[in-house]
Amino acid sequence: MNMRGLVLGLVVAVFLAAAAGGVLALSGVIRGAPSEVSPSASARMSEAAKTGARAARREAQVRVSARRVLAAWDAARASAYSSGDARALGALYAPGSGTGAADVRLLRAYDDRGLHVEGMRMQVLAFAVRSTGPDRLVLSVTDRLVGAVAVGRGRRMVLPADRADRRRVTFVRHRGSWLVDEVR
Repeated sequence: MNMRGLVLGLVVAVFLAAAAGGVLALSGVIRGAPSEVSPSASARMSEAAKTGARAARREAQVRVSARRVLAAWDAARASAYSSGDARALGALYAPGSGTGAADVRLLRAYDDRGLHVEGMRMQVLAFAVRSTGPDRLVLSVTDRLVGAVAVGRGRRMVLPADRADRRRVTFVRHRGSWLVDEVR
């Protein structure tokens, strides 16, 4: 998450809260001259601004937390590929995940050829939180694989450049850990 996006989100939330307060003022709670606002209207406008700011902070916190979940998961996946550890890779996926089974097959195909993948890094180009819950997190991610090199048996092959893909990644909390259920 970049700071510009966080600041922009907070500015938009405060603007919306202020606009809501302005609507309250114009809807009949103004008394006297246009510059005078009743104390109750002023309190409602102030509360609307505070509520908007709190909502923006919560949204920013959810986004930062979700981005951390994704980054930690990507790092653990890269580690499993680097060590050629199919069990560690499989443990990053929810039980019964078709995406997980396909990823483990790919890692084993490298291993069958005496290779492991080093330097694997996911470059995140776009990121959005679609839904959250205590045990479920759905993200929309545009990313691409960069820097990966297949190494082994005296060979070192830079893997082809990956194109950016947009994916819907569903995480589930299982035994206290965030695991990928499916990627579509």
